[in-house]
Amino acid sequence: MKASELKDLQAPLKEQYREKPDSAVITLTASGALDESAIACKVDTGRAMVEAGLHPATGGSGAHACSGDMLLEALVACAGVTLKAVATALEFDLKGGTVSAEGDLDFAGTLGVSKETPVGFKEIRLQFDLDTAEPQERIDTLTKLTERYCVVFQTISAPPPMALTINTGG
Repeated sequence: MKASELKDLQAPLKEQYREKPDSAVITLTASGALDESAIACKVDTGRAMVEAGLHPATGGSGAHACSGDMLLEALVACAGVTLKAVATALEFDLKGGTVSAEGDLDFAGTLGVSKETPVGFKEIRLQFDLDTAEPQERIDTLTKLTERYCVVFQTISAPPPMALTINTGG
């Protein structure tokens, strides 16, 4: 896609969001069903059902997807799409590349072995390996804008308030 094509696609949306800011707020949803016979949750991705379960480091078999891996996969997907959109808009000479994420978890916290050990990722590293001859100044701009506009990166970096509720049928 060329920068002009991307601009043409996004221009009416940007205009709408400027004129009617409330129309820019969209609620995304995800849902899953608890498995009756295993410690698993079947998540509807909109494209396929993914069965998530315990990571082997917490007693899982490894047969199910791990939600920690899925979080990193969401980061890779969002950052990759964001980088491509930014590169397109900047007319950045990008011949190809890869994106990867890795994160460190201490399962002693997850399993309650150590109350002092936090539950969750201690550190996440996102990396792009790009095939480009662009100067460092343009690469720095691409990096800054990808970081700024990647929804998943920003959400992990500055988490929003969250709430958990449990409803019962009785």
